[in-house]
Amino acid sequence: MRPSRSVLALALVLGATGIGAPSFAGGPPHANTQTAPGEDDLTPAERMAERFPQKVRVGDLVGLPLLDFDDRTLGFVTEVARTPEGGIVLVVPVGGWFGRGGRPVPVPIETVAILGRQIALLDIPRDDLPKLASWTAGAGQNVPADDIIRIAITRR
Repeated sequence: MRPSRSVLALALVLGATGIGAPSFAGGPPHANTQTAPGEDDLTPAERMAERFPQKVRVGDLVGLPLLDFDDRTLGFVTEVARTPEGGIVLVVPVGGWFGRGGRPVPVPIETVAILGRQIALLDIPRDDLPKLASWTAGAGQNVPADDIIRIAITRR
């Protein structure tokens, strides 16, 4: 065999056996590792400003799925509300069956970003979502469906 053929044969053997290929425990690393809230010393509002917030009609957000960082559905937006402090929250029932039912919790608009026809939860870990306080109907005012608000955008 000529040297080029032997190198090719060796590469085929090593590639077929997995020798020389990188191995990752539990699969390849996620390309977009989620930043923990304390890693960058920014407030959620400052992080939102860096994510190029865009105008969106409130009625277009209702019914969209809320996804965690692994693209698992956590629930669906049932309403958009304004808190007494003036902040905007997405009300999402969590802990239900297949994203339905469950206890409604307020997710601050600064901690999410729109991802096509989905909403990505960026600044709250999945395990912390059930720890949020329950949302009650009298806790704030519903934002009318025709109102325009700003929400960050993201891509994966």
